[in-house]
Amino acid sequence: MKIRVVSSREEIFTLNPNERVVHLAFRPSNKDIFGLVETCPKIEVIQLPKSYMATVSKSIEMFLKMQRIELIEGDVWGHRKDINEYYTIPSSVTEKIKEMKTEGKSTEDIEAKVSRESKLNPGMVAYILTKESPA
Repeated sequence: MKIRVVSSREEIFTLNPNERVVHLAFRPSNKDIFGLVETCPKIEVIQLPKSYMATVSKSIEMFLKMQRIELIEGDVWGHRKDINEYYTIPSSVTEKIKEMKTEGKSTEDIEAKVSRESKLNPGMVAYILTKESPA
């Protein structure tokens, strides 16, 4: 699974309209979020660093909820935008999630263990759990 890393508001309008998971590496304004949703109509997840999550307005949170877009707190550890515009979640992480789900582990256990081992936020693990693994 790949996360598109966006490091400036100017970059929003150059995105592929098929992007589904986007990490904003800058503090977005309401206008930036609206622009992102307009540019990428298939978007499912917007990830923001913890320090930026606190500045997201309640109206944007409600707008995203109405659009069925998840707002997740998290970082892309060790990612270098100058090398690749996408952060790839290692297949070992998705395999671990599938394996634990097959073993009958609870969603909370999977989120806690995988996020601890992979430095992924529990919210992102929950998203991968619902999208990537078989039911």
